[in-house]
Amino acid sequence: MNNPAPTPPSTPAHQTPLLAAIDLGSNSFHMVVARVADGELKPLDVMSEKVQLAAGLDDKGMLSEEAQARGLDCLRRFAQRVAELPRNAIRIVGTNALREAKNRAVFIERAEQVMGTRIEVIAGREEARLIYLGVAHTLADDGDRRLVVDIGGGSTEFIIGSRFEPLKLESLHMGCVSYTQRFFADGLITARRMEQARTAAAGELLAIRRDYRRLRWQSSIGSSGTIKALRQACITLGLGERITREGLLAVQAQIIAAGRADHIDIDGVKPERRAILPSGTAILIAIFDLLGIESMEYSDGALREGLLYDMAGRLRHEDVRERTIKGLIRRYHVDQGQAQRVETTALALLDQVSESWQLEEARHADMLSWAARTHEIGLTIAHTQFHKHSAYLLRHSDLPGFTNTEQQLLAFLVRGHRRKFPKEDYRQLPKQEQNAYRHLCLLLRLAVILHRARGSARLPAPALRVSGKSLELRFPTGWLRNHPLTHADLETEAGYLRAINYTLTVR
Repeated sequence: MNNPAPTPPSTPAHQTPLLAAIDLGSNSFHMVVARVADGELKPLDVMSEKVQLAAGLDDKGMLSEEAQARGLDCLRRFAQRVAELPRNAIRIVGTNALREAKNRAVFIERAEQVMGTRIEVIAGREEARLIYLGVAHTLADDGDRRLVVDIGGGSTEFIIGSRFEPLKLESLHMGCVSYTQRFFADGLITARRMEQARTAAAGELLAIRRDYRRLRWQSSIGSSGTIKALRQACITLGLGERITREGLLAVQAQIIAAGRADHIDIDGVKPERRAILPSGTAILIAIFDLLGIESMEYSDGALREGLLYDMAGRLRHEDVRERTIKGLIRRYHVDQGQAQRVETTALALLDQVSESWQLEEARHADMLSWAARTHEIGLTIAHTQFHKHSAYLLRHSDLPGFTNTEQQLLAFLVRGHRRKFPKEDYRQLPKQEQNAYRHLCLLLRLAVILHRARGSARLPAPALRVSGKSLELRFPTGWLRNHPLTHADLETEAGYLRAINYTLTVR
């Protein structure tokens, strides 16, 4: 049995000049360690290993033990490099292969033991947003609208944006590893197989073609390893540094002439990249054809750089998740006065029990705050069971900045803020988060009850004490007698909590 990595120090991230971002891609795992200086990120160390996680997915969506072992071996090397960094200065995300893997929880649990920190799986559009952020920081801030394309191992991301703002985000289920398995699994390359791969990619692109071509752009930029390799192949063939359709067709002709993936010999293209070059070429030709691209530049920025800039933004209190929550509040016409009252009380209760319930991390306060502010968005759909509507919207909407797990946790808090405690939803939470989010849910429930009247009258600060599964809520003498509805609601709540083996005493 492998020993877990030592838990990194808990020094606040804003007190260290170093940040690390790790991208668990479908083809390769990447890590970059950078120094924060004068608001800029200076890369100090970059590591990249071909893991081909996507190649380990079987037809039932299960990640093989061999693929998991390759990933864990890579992460052990990464873990040594970041062992001295504070835990909250490291961010690790998984992409399409882990989105698709039905047994991803098994791999993630093992990987978290190796790395000593949390691993998040991000949605396709969130991946696209972070890719754009990484690319945008490598380009001139000229205000032109640009198209960014990133061909990964299991998915391809498409972003139209201007400066640092993405305007359109999409992620399609086509990638160089998955298409290699589908069309070139035995290593044989023919013109017919290349045509089949291009046709399949074109079929995927039809879903976004009209919207993307309508928006238009002034420049096209490609990122990550596949497009980097294709650019190098074009340079080797004397076709210039920009990727063109003519260049891609020349690369395709050379690949077909080779006949087999292991016979491809193009200067500058790494041997480990050659096996997936045919599928990457087919996908990019289809992208050029369907989206009408004339030429494409290459950018060194990608997902891992986007992660770094996103982390740096959070340290400067420029968290895109905050902007996302404000957008939800506007879109669903939330009563902001009520939301603020519930938020203030929930955070006041949290402050009293954070040490006892081990809820001292900033993320706990953030999630409780966001849940309080969005718990009523479902009222836009219907009043009946609106808490379920609110949870559904939070779970299934595209929420920039939030990972899949964060959306699940936020939806759970909102789902559980009234009526019976949602035991089934609770059991589906990551095990390491269950205890904390059960307690956060109880705090939100109390805050909502205390503000049922929706009035602006100031609420006396109730004193909350907890010990294990016992809660005691104290009010000023005589206050409950003058507020019989609140008293009755709290008695009802005590009954709900007894069903999950908690006791609530009100004095």
